[in-house]
Amino acid sequence: MSEAKSHPTIAYKILNAPQWSAWQKTGTFSGASIDLTDGYIHLSTATQGAETYAKFFKGQQDLVVAEIDLDDLTDSLKWEPSRNNELFPHVYGEIKMESVDRVWDGDNVNEILFARLAQEQNL
Repeated sequence: MSEAKSHPTIAYKILNAPQWSAWQKTGTFSGASIDLTDGYIHLSTATQGAETYAKFFKGQQDLVVAEIDLDDLTDSLKWEPSRNNELFPHVYGEIKMESVDRVWDGDNVNEILFARLAQEQNL
């Protein structure tokens, strides 16, 4: 079994509305400031998303969550240890709009969303 098959095939990027708007206009996402500083785009799985939201985004307004099809990113995707030594999906390069499957914004961007997504993933 290859490494790609042992991980989820979908991950999530939390970003603000201006970042999402720019992604829609250009068709590619190169990363938020933290991503550019670290040299890769930080993503979270459905089970990691609620903690990522709580740690970095809680209380912020105008957030967007983009669901990313990781099968489209095989050449630039690496699973690397991060928070709690858990493996997180990191993208070394850009993410094209074609890799976005679903998007949530407004009041749906919260821990409840990620609880539902984690449940979906485990069905």
